[in-house]
Amino acid sequence: MSYTLPQIAEILDAILDGNAAHGPVTGINTMKSAGPGEISFLTNAKYSNEVKETQACAVICSEKFAGLPKEGTAALRCKDPHMAYAKALELFYQPPKYVPIIHPTASIHPTSHIGSNAHIGPYAVIGPNVRIGDNSVILAHVAIYEGVTIGNDSFAHAHAVVRENCRIGDRVVIQNGVILGGDGFGFAQDKATKRWHKIPQTGILVIGDDVEIQSNTCIDRAALGEAHIDRGVKIDNLVQVGHGCNIGENTLLVSQVGLAGSTEIGKNSILAGQVGVVGHLRIGDNVVVTAQSGIPGDVPDGSIVSGSPAFENKQWLRTIAVFQKLPELAKKIRALGNTEKK
Repeated sequence: MSYTLPQIAEILDAILDGNAAHGPVTGINTMKSAGPGEISFLTNAKYSNEVKETQACAVICSEKFAGLPKEGTAALRCKDPHMAYAKALELFYQPPKYVPIIHPTASIHPTSHIGSNAHIGPYAVIGPNVRIGDNSVILAHVAIYEGVTIGNDSFAHAHAVVRENCRIGDRVVIQNGVILGGDGFGFAQDKATKRWHKIPQTGILVIGDDVEIQSNTCIDRAALGEAHIDRGVKIDNLVQVGHGCNIGENTLLVSQVGLAGSTEIGKNSILAGQVGVVGHLRIGDNVVVTAQSGIPGDVPDGSIVSGSPAFENKQWLRTIAVFQKLPELAKKIRALGNTEKK
């Protein structure tokens, strides 16, 4: 596909500022790599200086960015440059389309139901009493256990696993190597023998609509009842969600987050990379937990917390500033002590 800059401005709800050539635009690229027939984007002020050297015919930027336009490069000024960048990518990139077919090597139990226009790839295994919705795609070597329900327009990439009786909503994306509904880490110790006895994990996992779970993430089932990942949640690679957790709508879990069992997270919250959460607590709505923080207790709605153990972010920033000066402060204190002795 190709577009003119005025067409792109209209699609992105952007203001076209500048006199760059309005010839065909054939793609989007980074500012360093873009050529005259491509647009680029500035969503992070860290890269503002690259605007001076870019050969792109236009750059998506904020409404107030002052570094554009320049000769040969126009500005596409947007209220939300990051969202405009996402929409621009959709203009020029279409993911592979999978024809509605069931591969002859797929193993599908006769009691299962496959919706219309679904794609089932090579060596996929579909267990008894499974229901897969219309237009869904199940790629090679995916394993769907007994009693699973997967909604319409969902997509399971190669080597994903969905365990028994779990329920998956519509338009859910399950990336490579994801395991949904695995057994939680539940063991009771025999005090006499010191041996660990497995606690049966009898519950299920329920995934809401429009959820995306990225590669090699594991989300355990509930020990009893249901664990819920609500509508619109996005979970990064290598995240561990323990048994019985409930995660509210539109929350983000970034790579290497670990949630112990029975954690509850509210709506619209963000847990940055490598955050660890103790089990049986609640993180509220609209919370931000910064990277590598440890959460030992409940976090109120609207909080921004940092550190391990985590506390209010502004106080943490002041504390870290002092922490870096502790050797110097300790030296001064020792010197004062020596002066008093004299």
